[in-house]
Amino acid sequence: MPRRLATTYSGRIAAARPSPEGPSLTVTVAPTPPPTPLDPRRHPVCAAARILRSQASPTPLLDLADYLRSLRLTLTAAEASEVVKALSPDPPLALAFFRFAATSLPGFRHDAFSYNRILALLFRARADPAEALRLVADMERDGVAGNISTINLLVGMGGGGAEVERCLEMASKWGLRLSGYTYKCIVQAHLRSREVSKGFQVYEEMRRKGYKLDIFAYNMLLDALAKAGMVDQAFQVFEDMKQKHCAPDAYTYTILIRMSGKAGRTSKFLSFFDEMVSKGCALNLIAFNTIIEALGKNKMVDKVIFVLSKMVQSDCQPNQFTYSITLDILATEGQLHRLNEVLDICSRYMSRSIYSYLVKSLCKSGHASEAHNIFCRMWNSHEKGDRDAFVSMLEVLCNAEKTLEAIDLLLMMPEKGIATDVSMYNKVFSALGKLKQVSFISNLFDKMKENGIIPDIFTYNIMISSYGRVGLVDKASELFEVMEASGCKPDVVTYNSLINCLGKNGDLDEAHMLFKEMQEKGYDPDVFTYSILIECFGKSNKVEMACSLFDEMIAEGCTPNIVTYNILLDCLERRGKTEEAHELYETMKQQGLIPDSITYSILERIESRSQRTVRIRKPTRISGWIVSPLR
Repeated sequence: MPRRLATTYSGRIAAARPSPEGPSLTVTVAPTPPPTPLDPRRHPVCAAARILRSQASPTPLLDLADYLRSLRLTLTAAEASEVVKALSPDPPLALAFFRFAATSLPGFRHDAFSYNRILALLFRARADPAEALRLVADMERDGVAGNISTINLLVGMGGGGAEVERCLEMASKWGLRLSGYTYKCIVQAHLRSREVSKGFQVYEEMRRKGYKLDIFAYNMLLDALAKAGMVDQAFQVFEDMKQKHCAPDAYTYTILIRMSGKAGRTSKFLSFFDEMVSKGCALNLIAFNTIIEALGKNKMVDKVIFVLSKMVQSDCQPNQFTYSITLDILATEGQLHRLNEVLDICSRYMSRSIYSYLVKSLCKSGHASEAHNIFCRMWNSHEKGDRDAFVSMLEVLCNAEKTLEAIDLLLMMPEKGIATDVSMYNKVFSALGKLKQVSFISNLFDKMKENGIIPDIFTYNIMISSYGRVGLVDKASELFEVMEASGCKPDVVTYNSLINCLGKNGDLDEAHMLFKEMQEKGYDPDVFTYSILIECFGKSNKVEMACSLFDEMIAEGCTPNIVTYNILLDCLERRGKTEEAHELYETMKQQGLIPDSITYSILERIESRSQRTVRIRKPTRISGWIVSPLR
């Protein structure tokens, strides 16, 4: 039922009786007046919106035209504006109706107000600015002069530069005077387009004319000036702001503190901070982080920790960024020993994820001792561990060659609810192998299997390589057989590790047989495979076999690298084959390989060999022979 515009009642007091609850009144009400008549044109507006929103008809605009014809009504521009407002949840439909009304309704003509309505709708919907320009072209074609609101909307929808100039030209053409709000829109348009200098020029012009911005626009201008490095201009705007009685808020001070801190103006940002607190501005997370960052850039570690304590006292919970900038400050100033002090201050907010972040950050930056300290605090503070933190700590211990601690951590992970996996074990196996601690490898391998973790190809490769490094050929060969029996297929790396182990421990024939087996099983030897065997044959004085393998390598399409050439050059030099060595060096250069320090060292030996002193038989009065250098 339609709501009446207003309803009034009149009456008189018929009786009054006292009672414990208070006086009781009896009121006689006059007869209800007749209902106020409805606006006779209100119904067509509602009906038009209902017809256009209907999903039943495929042509709602034509249905609307038929409806209006049946009523013998022509919509006014104000009524069309109301229809557009009713259709605001569906901007494309509202725009379609707007254009339909102008082209298909007899006698209809939009005015500036209806154009402003559709422009405002497009502005809120973040429509393409080109659509607004088409509407402006329609206005000019139909001779509709816009008002200052039209200019404000167009400036707000567009960017800076040429678009603002076009809007100003239209304002001049329509004889409009720019308002303070228009100037504000122009300033913001320039700032959105990162035209900070132009925005500041417009601001100065509006200031001369006695206009002022609101707090939002002031903050937007201050932020843009700060980011553009226009520090003095920002200070000027801030002073203007106070003179215009626009009270700065927490965001204003945050901008100024950040800007002053980056510019190294310590006294300035400290005074802004004091002013902010004295004016009762509530410091939020962003404000505290900004202050801490500014203090850090100016190497004021004590004040950083003081502000952090005030932050916690204000029940403002530090976030990851807070800890990140604090950590950077302490590390830069060489005061990571104060990290425990920071953690004590923030103890009630120290979550598992924050501990994990700190451990990972310290690990990445190479501060292993501090990372271990934080990790121990996390271990004692939380029943459940964080997987990422545990993995980071494991990597740090392995890289620091603290293998016993790494093994202990690996075996204690389940106590904190962290399920260990094969990749974790592989990290420890690799560290043990590099340190040749193979006895620990064997024990850990047994515990790994006891815990139900199945070794993968990387596990076997690491262990075979580790056994080979200490000369345990039988162990390496046995593990290779265990690997095949378990259904884990070896790869080229596996064969390379075992061939290297066999060859360098004197089992060259066995290594060569494994090489052939590798080829028979369909594995393509890589440059590392060939380099291993060439080196082993060379050290066994089997130069012809080494050269044969080198030729085979090239024939199989495996390109030798600088290491391969160095190995064969060294082999030829040791056997005195200087001519072949020179030929090989020329081949290497033709391949585009750049000699390294090892190459030059071998070449020097080759040259010195060719110039070595030799015995020359020459008759003298002294019996025997003398040694004379060959010049």
